[in-house]
Amino acid sequence: MNSSTPLSRPQLRRLLRQRRRALSRSQQRLAARNLYRQLAQHPLLRRARHIALYLPNDGEIDPRPLLVAAQKRGKHTYLPVLSAWPRTRMVFQRVSRHEKLAGNRFRILEPRPQIKRQRKVWALDLLLLPLVGFDARGGRLGMGGGFYDRSLAYLRRRKHWKSPILLGLAHECQRVDELEMASWDVPLQATVTDKGWY
Repeated sequence: MNSSTPLSRPQLRRLLRQRRRALSRSQQRLAARNLYRQLAQHPLLRRARHIALYLPNDGEIDPRPLLVAAQKRGKHTYLPVLSAWPRTRMVFQRVSRHEKLAGNRFRILEPRPQIKRQRKVWALDLLLLPLVGFDARGGRLGMGGGFYDRSLAYLRRRKHWKSPILLGLAHECQRVDELEMASWDVPLQATVTDKGWY
């Protein structure tokens, strides 16, 4: 995306959310299938035993085919659960194939909280994150709530870490030339779209 005057983060967030919401249902289904093809047989997914994903909202690319495939292969799969208190906290909870989900305060489906089924983020092998915008250098622009940033804040204190591997998932139309990173941003190892890897 080229622009003569740089957009602020809120302006860029609005523009990129409009882009992904403008995709038709058939474009969304095709994007989900292409994302699946990019990742389903990749060694990162095949080796991971504990994988956290998300359920799509607001035009996000849909990782549910990957969730189903991971569960069929016997992987432990997790979804984010927002805490009632403190309201800014997010945890990752194991989900089964036919589990009943309920909408949270943002109307995003999640499992009912059960502490025994929750796993610390550092104990996950692979974390597939939603995003609003990304660049090829690992930059990620989220929705602005900071839930993932707070969950991953411990990584900013480490120069190297092995897990979890952080992969952003996005539509190709969400790519920008360069994102200005905020001090709290944790870079992604890669972003995977319906068209390729960055």
